[in-house]
Amino acid sequence: MLVILPPSETKRDGGHDGTTLSLDELSFPELTRARRAALAGLRRTSSSVSRAMAALRLGPTQRAEVERNRQVTSSPLMPAIDRYTGVLYDALDSATLPEAARAWLFQHVVIHSALFGLTRAGDEIPAYRLSHDSRLDGVALRALWREPIGRVLAGEGGVILDLRSEGYVELGPAPARAHSVFTRVLTVDDSGARRALNHFNKTAKGELVRALAVAGRNFGTVEELVEWAAESGIELARGPEGEVHLVV
Repeated sequence: MLVILPPSETKRDGGHDGTTLSLDELSFPELTRARRAALAGLRRTSSSVSRAMAALRLGPTQRAEVERNRQVTSSPLMPAIDRYTGVLYDALDSATLPEAARAWLFQHVVIHSALFGLTRAGDEIPAYRLSHDSRLDGVALRALWREPIGRVLAGEGGVILDLRSEGYVELGPAPARAHSVFTRVLTVDDSGARRALNHFNKTAKGELVRALAVAGRNFGTVEELVEWAAESGIELARGPEGEVHLVV
């Protein structure tokens, strides 16, 4: 089973002393060439503060993000699952999980980064700022990532639970097959109708991944996943072809 998470705009600072980025240490080595291209584009973009702030859609108080990117190859590292902050990752709260649950995350969770492509939860990465819709000098992120990430995901067997936003799906779609599903978070309104949940869908996704990690299961089919969810008090159901619906 593979769970795909989106990244977060916000990152935790710091990391392990004496560590710096090594692309050779990241999972999915077939993405190394694209990673080098993304880093080169980020370096060119970051040579001008004003250009970088426009490319990254940063406000006047976010100038420090440009300096973060300038130091991306020399700043310290920490596991990707601990690097990201924000609503989804706060709900997941990986640092408080038991050791066995964190081991499950390291084995089954990947995070889709606009800079590094797919990284496993335990891959160590620096702090950076880059989104799926950022504009890098000389690099179109969709063109860079879509084919190689799609190829990596197509090579993964078993269940793929895609919890990314649609913007990141565009940077590398999961394969269209029976047990590869995109997750939509829905809520029930006063009339009983289901509608999409926007900002708070991130909380629901984080709580789902935390429950999966604690359960420590490796589901062979989406039906097994849905059955476990029902037993765990989680409303997860098949939606249209290629989707599951998480109802909160």
